[in-house]
Amino acid sequence: MFEKILIANRGEIAVRVIKTCKRMGIKTVAVYSEADADSLAVEMADEKVFIGPPAPGQSYLDMDKILDACEQTGADAVHPGFGFLSENAAFPKALAKKKIAWIGPNPHAISAMGDKLESKKLAAKAGVSTVPGYKGEIVDDQQAVEVAGEIGYPVMIKASAGGGGKGMRIARSAAEVKDGFKAARNEAKSSFGDDRILIEKFVEKPRHIEIQVLGDKHGNVIHLNERECSVQRRNQKVLEEAPSPFLDKKTREKMGAQAVALAKAVDYDSAGTVEFIVDPDRNFYFLEMNTRLQVEHPVTELTHNIDLVEQMIRVAAGEKLKIAQKDAVIDGWAVEARLYAEDPYRGFLPSIGRLKRYVEPAEGKMGPGSLRIDSGVREGDEISMFYDPMIAKVIGYGPNREKAVEALGEALDRLHVEGLQSNAPFLSAVLDEADFRAGRIDTGYIDSHFPDGFKGSAPRERQLRWMTAAAAFIHTTFVQRAAAISGRLTPAPEPGALHEWVVIVDGHRFAVEIRLPADAAGGGAPAELWIPALGEGRMSLSSDWRPGGHLFEGELDGERFAVSFSDRTEGYALRHRGFSATALVCPPGVAALHERLPEKEAADTAKLITSPMPGLVVSVDVAEGQAVKAGEPLMVVEAMKMENVLRAEVDGTVKAVKVAAGASVAADELLVEFE
Repeated sequence: MFEKILIANRGEIAVRVIKTCKRMGIKTVAVYSEADADSLAVEMADEKVFIGPPAPGQSYLDMDKILDACEQTGADAVHPGFGFLSENAAFPKALAKKKIAWIGPNPHAISAMGDKLESKKLAAKAGVSTVPGYKGEIVDDQQAVEVAGEIGYPVMIKASAGGGGKGMRIARSAAEVKDGFKAARNEAKSSFGDDRILIEKFVEKPRHIEIQVLGDKHGNVIHLNERECSVQRRNQKVLEEAPSPFLDKKTREKMGAQAVALAKAVDYDSAGTVEFIVDPDRNFYFLEMNTRLQVEHPVTELTHNIDLVEQMIRVAAGEKLKIAQKDAVIDGWAVEARLYAEDPYRGFLPSIGRLKRYVEPAEGKMGPGSLRIDSGVREGDEISMFYDPMIAKVIGYGPNREKAVEALGEALDRLHVEGLQSNAPFLSAVLDEADFRAGRIDTGYIDSHFPDGFKGSAPRERQLRWMTAAAAFIHTTFVQRAAAISGRLTPAPEPGALHEWVVIVDGHRFAVEIRLPADAAGGGAPAELWIPALGEGRMSLSSDWRPGGHLFEGELDGERFAVSFSDRTEGYALRHRGFSATALVCPPGVAALHERLPEKEAADTAKLITSPMPGLVVSVDVAEGQAVKAGEPLMVVEAMKMENVLRAEVDGTVKAVKVAAGASVAADELLVEFE
């Protein structure tokens, strides 16, 4: 077995690999860029080596620097994680020359499957169902239009190298092919250093279902059943689960057999994934093979009681698989949510900055199931513009899908992020949505269910009840606390006094009466409250919330709930699942005056185009004096490996262009001004 493993990666996956190595008694080495000098992975590893500036091309993608780090530390093996050099066949070849083991598949398998053009040919030869498409490289946008017309719309434009949703576009017209080809090529070159593009038929209403395979160096290959990864945004997976709520036993076995056949055809000898698209009639087609560990691997681990990182390490050390196909039995259900630093209310734009507050719920028992969290950050860490925006993976597990989903939902309720935006409200909204609950999902799920973007969920009555109760409890606690300080309130309310408030939540006004005993906070006697507008009689509310806490967990008449809480200049910011609101708690007289306040008119910013996030200006498509129509592209700003096209909101003439291509811009920086 290896004595020291270097992890050629960063963030969450580096932490994940370190945890397994520690359990196995193997020392670890972390490599890090300037941006990651104080990261959790660096703190956890036994040794660390600095490898350069934040830009991946000058650090994590620099093979020579990784090799030097191996020599400096005496590492006898390298685990590449996912992304970066994990699917670069030249890397394991370079390691082999220095007699350093590669914890991944052999270079032949990486080369064969890493090239999407060649992998489809190999898949067809191995008897795997493949998607109709052009069998060669597309050289320019004109050829792309011609090929798309021959295949028939809609088509998928995708990078030949890499994965993770980068360099992928769906096109339904020649114009979309031209735009999509250019953008996909740029993203592919930026993410993978390879701008080759292929085009294939896009299957309508497809599900994205993948098979986990595991092979050793002795010719043994098995599959560990499937993962459903259909809930996607911009071809990037958002929620994954195992097993799939759609597959039947017959289809599962056929897909598994084809995945194993393909793996054997390339002598596959590590953990990998064969991805398929599946149509509504359960016909399935080979999409690609990822010759690495997948981001979503925890759902397979939980439903098979296996550590895939450990298996990769043991296989790389020459051990035979101790798991036979008959042992790969699905046990329970797991659902994973990818927690991203992005603003779901602003088109999911990247949200870059420092985690001023980051509190994870404890792993283990969670509601009707259990919780696992894979993260690579701590409170105070910074989410950089140079890397993927993932903060953590939150995974709910249970004996069935319903309980796994509920466990995940309760975990997201108890997650607290401040300092930047996260997609937690959106994830929670999806988990509560009827079609998702019923398993009626496909890769167009987000577009069809949120056609105008995410605006937050409409509140249900019980959410209003919980938020009203929480706000009244919190405010009364503050009032009684202030009363205990001499001279703060005159006259001071008696402990256990009845308080009358009007609680305003999202425009809904509720008269509330609450009696909060002196020992209510901290697990003492329950509070008593009445909310007549919700048709409630006397209710009992217990909570151990204290001032300074940012999560209100309570039990209202025996029903447990958790509401995220932040104090604001006016009122309290509360969130439960996809519903967020500011709650104001006022005496009845003040509430009556508040109702008379005029609505503040929003400023007209239609003539000012500002950067929605920190990033790099890739291109500027307009000039001063140019007339543009609403919807026309103005410039492209790249952040976190994704290109974001900024468009004109109204017809007009460009008065000034404030930045040039290649410039770094801050959030809300003025880019273009109209006359």
